[in-house]
Amino acid sequence: MVTTLLQPTPIDDIPRVYETVVTTYRSGRTRPLTWRSAQLVQLSKLVQESQARILEALSTDLGKAPLESAVVEVANLVGMVRLALAHLEEWAAPDRPASLPAWRANWDCVAHKTPKGAVLIISPWNGPIVLSLGPLVGAIAAGCTAVLKPSELAPASSALLAELVPRYLDGSAYAVIQGAAPETTRVLEHRWDHILFTGGARVARIVAAAAARFLTPITLELGGKTPVVIDDTVDLDIAARRILYGKQLCAGQVCVAPDYVLVPRARQDTFVQALLRAAAEFWPEGSRASPDLAQMIHGAARERLVRMLAQTCGTVVLGGGTGGERRMEITIVRDLKEDDVLMEEETFGPVLAVSPVDDIEDALRIIKSKPTPLAIYLFTESNALKQRFLEETESGVLWFNDTCQQLAAQEIPFGGKGESGYGAWFGKASFDIFTHARSCIDVPFAAEPYFAPRYPPYTQEKLDILTNLG
Repeated sequence: MVTTLLQPTPIDDIPRVYETVVTTYRSGRTRPLTWRSAQLVQLSKLVQESQARILEALSTDLGKAPLESAVVEVANLVGMVRLALAHLEEWAAPDRPASLPAWRANWDCVAHKTPKGAVLIISPWNGPIVLSLGPLVGAIAAGCTAVLKPSELAPASSALLAELVPRYLDGSAYAVIQGAAPETTRVLEHRWDHILFTGGARVARIVAAAAARFLTPITLELGGKTPVVIDDTVDLDIAARRILYGKQLCAGQVCVAPDYVLVPRARQDTFVQALLRAAAEFWPEGSRASPDLAQMIHGAARERLVRMLAQTCGTVVLGGGTGGERRMEITIVRDLKEDDVLMEEETFGPVLAVSPVDDIEDALRIIKSKPTPLAIYLFTESNALKQRFLEETESGVLWFNDTCQQLAAQEIPFGGKGESGYGAWFGKASFDIFTHARSCIDVPFAAEPYFAPRYPPYTQEKLDILTNLG
């Protein structure tokens, strides 16, 4: 049985854990690619052999359905490891310039891919396994040691990671620290070589300030209000299914979940009916008690949404009800004005806001008036409109005609901008964030004739030579 009680790491043990991973990194043990590959294989075994326990922990913490957890957390993790193993030698290979000017033709210029060192990965409660072990794939591939700090709001997942990581991986190189604010504060008092934080903007500012003390590079994966735009060309039934699918993942508690939909005013009625048909198909008996819909993380999160629904001037056309301390059904609210509470504050739950707009210009204006989101979803058949959104909007990710499939595209970087974060991971990007490109230049003594003009005494002739070398 998975425990639901948080078991914090003793505060006095944290410096020892830090010193262990730092010492291991400095020993050079993690640098050979054979060692990294072996650890990646062990990480894959961890995920695959512990799948049942992972699904149980996610059910305990979030009430997630086994299918959702198996696809989003387990299968994606295995895919990340396979991608890293397949490309590790390629990613780690030194980079050399394709060509050099004639006067530097015999220089040996190379950028070596060296690990940054001992890194810290702070993960959130809404993806406690994949958002802990996913970045760890990149850290291992890069040759770093790492400490994971899972969220205290997902205690079953945190406890499982604390048990499994030292069982499958090198315990002197990879460790898990459990706890809440006191433990996180203690962890951040140490000098890390990189920090990757996934979570909310408030805590991100605290983490960034702690990192700044040591000039530690940091990657922030945050969130924000994710807009969906529908134009006049798309099949509304398909769009509705894809949007509602993205909204119901983890009960909408996902940083890239659709937050509000901007739909042409003349198509709002038809679109809402398409959403209602999709909901009836997904949850024939209603979503409130459906085992396929995850729970809210805690009662306070649910009550926050209840208050927002009480304040909205829109019309609730589906849901709005609750069931149990952490249960809330999928809710659709239409006719929202731009200044409505559901259009201003991030919902981060199973509430989908639908706002009619006059045209694409109106939709673009609304999106540009808000902080840069982690994702924008555009549903259109128009290539011209796709290009326009690419040129005129800003977001971490721009996705056409689907939602919430970012984890399926591990071959390209995923990251935010501005209020939605900075830096990126996934695939090679995960390797890159934990890697330092160390330039190394070997200048042969035979190049000395080229250097003669740089030595004093300076003359106009020497200046002319040096400024025309190319």
